[in-house]
Order: sequence, then structure tokens, then C-alpha cells
Amino acid sequence: MKKILFVLACAMVCCTMAAKDKTKKTAKGKKQKAPVEVVDTVSADIFSFHIGRANTNGLKQYLMQRMGVEEAYMDAFLEGFDVGEMGEAEKRMKARLAGMEIRSQVEQQVMPGISKQMNDSVNLLNNTEFLRGFRAGIKGEEVPGVSMDSTQTLVQKQMAYYTNTNLERKYGANRKAGEEFLKANGKKKDVVTLPSGLQYKVITKGEGEIPTATQKVKVHYRGTLIDGTEFDSSYKRNQPATFGCNQVIKGWTEALTMMPVGSKWELYIPYQLAYGERESGGIPPFSCLLFEVELLEIVK
Repeated sequence: MKKILFVLACAMVCCTMAAKDKTKKTAKGKKQKAPVEVVDTVSADIFSFHIGRANTNGLKQYLMQRMGVEEAYMDAFLEGFDVGEMGEAEKRMKARLAGMEIRSQVEQQVMPGISKQMNDSVNLLNNTEFLRGFRAGIKGEEVPGVSMDSTQTLVQKQMAYYTNTNLERKYGANRKAGEEFLKANGKKKDVVTLPSGLQYKVITKGEGEIPTATQKVKVHYRGTLIDGTEFDSSYKRNQPATFGCNQVIKGWTEALTMMPVGSKWELYIPYQLAYGERESGGIPPFSCLLFEVELLEIVK
């Protein structure tokens, strides 16, 4: 549980103004001290009362808005404030209230979040069993043959299964369409298919140096999905892009380290060498990407 702390705004503004030797010259050139400002003061007791009062500024609103204390129960708050040190009954009540707050968070945030990650259209999570497992974990109950490490491993594997199943249900068509496109495209004249699955076609053959993975290059490019949807273009910005060959998607890195400067290629990149199962900048998961890439220079 996230611990809620209220940091009292310190109203003590220490008026320790550094005593500066404020002087001015007289007509005869002699220095004369500026008059000392007289400050009205009160007794330490009166000061103590008022600085205590000043430090409550905003506290009532904090208690109501952040800690859920209703205004009708401010007297109860003051009773607890006056007690100072908690007895057994107060400690038990504090733990009980913490349990109620955590239960609310579990039901309203944790379980819905997990359920959505498992499947965002159908609730697959058994809330009753979740709460039973939660209680068992808090109490430290042993599960025969299953350590807490084993529980963590089971959860990670199962969540990965649910995540992949959900992605396949929503975006599997993208993967299949990309595979079919690459299969047909690989049969076209002048299209080269590499062992990694990357395909390319030389539009203009350059005669310059071939960059290494650790070098920076300047390129012009245009990127589209297989349906022709354009998602990026340095040509439209009228500004070439500069980056390291190893700072881009795998398909780009492989192609750039084969292209002589001055070359212009068409790249056909399978999703595994692009953004994989992730969504990125309007590019759906499992997307096969097409690029027109013009290698202008190696930046040295």
C-alpha cells in the first residue's frame, strides 16, 4: 500500500536577514549607518500558538480530499491527534482501515487491469479465487508443492499466453497478410530475399562506401504499410534523417550495412525485423513494413 504522508508546510520563515553594513556617504565623505528597522515582537507563547495555527493551513482540505476523512468526523481526527501514541485498539483499527483501502484498490483497479490485459472483451478472471489467493499470500499460507517463486513463474507464463492470444485475436490478420505479401513479393523479378526474411530491391546502385553498424548515416526515406498507408516520410518534411545504423529496427540495420552510399533501395521488412508485436506510431502489431530508402552519406 502506498503510504500517504502529509508534509506540513513550514510556516517558519526565519527572519535571519544577513546584517549588511548599509552605509551612505555624507556631504563630507564620512560613512553613516542606515537606521535599523524596528520590528514589533510578541512573546514566545503567543508566537508558538500562532505558528501552530499557521501550519494547519490546507490540512483540513488534505484530510478530506486525499485521506477520505469526512468533515463531520474532524472531532474524531482530533481525538486521535490528542492521543499521540496508539494503543492496541488504535493499531488494530489502523490495520483494519488499511485492509479496507487495499480491498477497494484491488477490486476497482488491480483486478480490472489484470482482466483487461488477459482479454479486453471478456472477463476471464475469477475474482473470488483471486481474493482467496490474495488473502493466502498476506497470511503467508503454504501451498503444497508450490513455492512463491513457482507461483511467480506460473503467473508470468500464463500472462504471456493470455497476452499473445489476445494479440493474435486482434491483430493476427496483420501477421497473415504480411506473410502472404512477402511470399508473393519474393517471387518478383529483382527482389532479393535474405536468410533473415528481409527483402530488398535495388532502385539505384550506389558506388560509395558501405557503412558499418556503429556508423551514423544520413538518409531520405518513405515508409508505408502493405496496404499503401504512409506512416512516415522524410521527403515530406524536406529534411533527411540522421541516426546510427544500429539505432533503428533490425531490418533497417541489416539493409544499411549492405548499401553503398548513393544507393536507393526498396525494403520489405517482416514484422519480426520491424516492431514485432508492439504498436508504434500508428503502426499496428505484426505489421510488415515497406520502405523506400536513399542513403545520402556516412556522417563522420
